Amino acid sequence: MKILMRADTHVNIEVPGNAPVAKCTFSQILAALTVSLGSMVVGFSCSYTSPALPSMNATAPFEFNEQISSWIGSVLPLSALFGGMIGGPLIEYLGRRNTILATAFPFIGAYLFIAKATSHWLVLVGRALCGLSVGIASLSLPVYLGETIQPEVRGTLGLLPTAFGNIGILICYAAGRYLDWSKLALLGACMPIPYLLLMFLIPETPRWYISKGRGKRAHKSLQWLRGKHADINEELGGIEKSHVDTERNAGHSVLNDLLQPKNMKPLAISLGLMFFQQLSGINAVIFYTVEIFKSAGSTIESNLSTIIVGVVNFASTFVATALIDRLGRKILLYISSAAMIVTLAALSIFFYFKETGHDVVAVGWLPLVSFVIYVIGFSLGFGPVPWLMMGEILPAKIRGPAASVATGFNWTCTFIVTKTFKDIIALIGTSGTFLIFAVICAAGLMFVISLVPETRGRSLEEIERRLTGPVRRMSAIANMKPVPTGC
Repeated sequence: MKILMRADTHVNIEVPGNAPVAKCTFSQILAALTVSLGSMVVGFSCSYTSPALPSMNATAPFEFNEQISSWIGSVLPLSALFGGMIGGPLIEYLGRRNTILATAFPFIGAYLFIAKATSHWLVLVGRALCGLSVGIASLSLPVYLGETIQPEVRGTLGLLPTAFGNIGILICYAAGRYLDWSKLALLGACMPIPYLLLMFLIPETPRWYISKGRGKRAHKSLQWLRGKHADINEELGGIEKSHVDTERNAGHSVLNDLLQPKNMKPLAISLGLMFFQQLSGINAVIFYTVEIFKSAGSTIESNLSTIIVGVVNFASTFVATALIDRLGRKILLYISSAAMIVTLAALSIFFYFKETGHDVVAVGWLPLVSFVIYVIGFSLGFGPVPWLMMGEILPAKIRGPAASVATGFNWTCTFIVTKTFKDIIALIGTSGTFLIFAVICAAGLMFVISLVPETRGRSLEEIERRLTGPVRRMSAIANMKPVPTGC
């Protein structure tokens, strides 16, 4: 693959089957890489507590106990819930690009609060600010990429935020082995700066400009994304026509639009994917990795184990990036579910024998191996695909508010899992907890088989037609409304 540093340079990416060869411009790669740097900060933020909590317990100059530890771990997803709720209106009012750019400032402020904290309340404020930005970013990143990347490579480039999120997790794990909680927070304050600067180089999405009646800006944006010599008239016309059809059939309010029967199926699918993603237990694993390995009595040093898990998480996402436009979304979800079911069951059995007093020293390697395979499975499918498909399957008219609902629901599930994880372990044991996660993953597999559509290689307009049905119209010409072309 040869890339030249020009906006109209094309990279040939072969798509199997009868699909044409995609011409992916450097502009699209730059846009995907830029917003993915924001996802790297999200990954760092989500994994910060894993190395930081043990360090706080040992060196923090303020009161620290199990209850405070639990809240520091769970306040981020709770705050991200509210971030997800306000993110939908923000991406509709400010635009996708400006919303992503704005998240850099709370991230920087949050980590400065944490780094200089003299009480646990300042840490909680910092984590809450982090969570607000995480919730907004996790909604706006997939929407931006879904609306800017052409269908043939939307899966490949659309997974870059997940890959960079895993880089953020790996950086946090590796740095956390050598830095205490305060210095680790200072590193976190530096991480938003690259994407803050690069966001000024990329445009707003053409679909947002069209929705605001700014046709000339939409044309300029799409031309930049597709290359200055590309013929964009057909694609831009399709976006305009889809917007006109959507406006004609829209309800009188956002709530009415969300509750229209034709919109309920894509929204329900997105909510279902978010539910099974989080109830697989992934964030409990990421937030409390060090403590889980310590409780397992693993023969491998716990901080080293988390770094190994981070490396595997990072590498496996690139495998998913290479496969998603070849195998499709559903196949990766099948593989993901199967891997998580088997490994969670293995962890449940391991902890059952440990809790009942059996000698498990001979299989002390099992937790690490199971976690590695579990993370590989999650990173191949249920990690990236729900976010990617959220930007693909939600209809254009409700994409902002529906993405807000889906993201808020995701972080609600994350909060419930992370806040109750230790309580559930205390109630039914670690073995029972992992068994519950395994059963939920099995239910998730059934959900994917029966309800989730394949979206590989399809335009957003085609996906919307398949999920919501054909648009009723008296006359394709008579009903066309002119699209304003002002700036």
